[in-house]
Amino acid sequence: MPPASTKAPTVVGAASQSPVSSDTRLAPGAPGYRRMSFALFAAGMATFALLYSTQALLPAVSAGFGVSASAASWTVSAATGALALCVLPLSAVSERFGRRSVMTVSLAVAVVVGLLVPFAPNLEWLVALRAVQGAALAGLPASAMAYLAEEVRPKALVAAIGLFVAGNSIGGMSGRIVTGWVAQLWGWRAALAAVGLMALACALVFRAMLPKARHFTPGSLNPTALARAVRGHLADPLLMRLYAIGALFMTVFGAVYTVIGYRLVEEPFSLPQGVVGSIFLVYLVGTVSSAAAGRLVGRLGRRGALYLAVTTTAAGLLLSLTDSLAGVLLGLVLITAGFFAGHAVASSSVSRTAKTGRAQASALYQSAYYLGSSAGGTLGAIAFHAGGWSGTVALGLLAVLGVVSITLYGSHAARVRQRLMAPAVQH
Repeated sequence: MPPASTKAPTVVGAASQSPVSSDTRLAPGAPGYRRMSFALFAAGMATFALLYSTQALLPAVSAGFGVSASAASWTVSAATGALALCVLPLSAVSERFGRRSVMTVSLAVAVVVGLLVPFAPNLEWLVALRAVQGAALAGLPASAMAYLAEEVRPKALVAAIGLFVAGNSIGGMSGRIVTGWVAQLWGWRAALAAVGLMALACALVFRAMLPKARHFTPGSLNPTALARAVRGHLADPLLMRLYAIGALFMTVFGAVYTVIGYRLVEEPFSLPQGVVGSIFLVYLVGTVSSAAAGRLVGRLGRRGALYLAVTTTAAGLLLSLTDSLAGVLLGLVLITAGFFAGHAVASSSVSRTAKTGRAQASALYQSAYYLGSSAGGTLGAIAFHAGGWSGTVALGLLAVLGVVSITLYGSHAARVRQRLMAPAVQH
């Protein structure tokens, strides 16, 4: 038996390390973390590829059905709007049946609808199918955020969510590039079929790779409890600011990428559909900026990272006003980098801020986020008709100004709280 003098330090050391060693949640280097990251990356790819599958094809859809840009934009807005409306109810379902199950069923239904979309006989049917697809996809974003908040250690959460958002950017990029070139060769219907097949492959990878949840506790489908959780989140000033920031960032992004195809196929650029689709390679910048969001927050703080994101986005909007293709591309790079960084910071902050009802907190963020996308797509097309590209840029700058105002208000509120708490601390 060891002497008492050596036993005490051993016990103290074990106690000091127990919070780390007893935490069985996933972290970089831990078994299952890489599989989880790869699975949710694939789910993120499929989500954005399907959700925005018609966005790069809007000029071709307009020509195919003989409709205006604002009418064709509803093939995007219907999907994002339906997602925004359904994400909260499906997050409640995930509280009862599990994040993994809800994500699997949602992705499966969205893929099946995606394989039917190319056969839509008219614009009305296309919009209706896209709405169903958006509603199905609603089970993914909030459930994925809640899954990560439960299964990943807090210090690794921003990085893990950043990888999921990076999958969004890769899916958005690859989907648009594929649709652009396939549409140029075989038409927009074949392009939508190609996206459906790509999403099917991602769904199979997701199901095969995602680890089973180890920290999920089933709840009940209690409307009263759901309403109470939602009221609690909506009464939280910080969460409300984060919801508004997500919506405004997505308004900019939705407006820009809904309209950019129309601008690039017209004078002075007159680019073919395949080249317009390739413009979405700038999404790679979003992959890098979203994955780097954790480091940005570590160096600049949450508000500092948001200020950098909005400054970058605003600079990109202004630069895109030029009639130089290089200037427009650089502007899109900056807009994309700023948007994905801001989105990763805001969405991860929601997961960290909500102590209870995380699925509902994430669902409310996703609702605001995709309502911003739906509004941005429709309003961006209207602004483009009214004032050309400068009208779309003006709309984007107005949304950016909203983000700045909200962040400044948050900084002011934090300083006021600190001054009020200072006497109590001194006392």
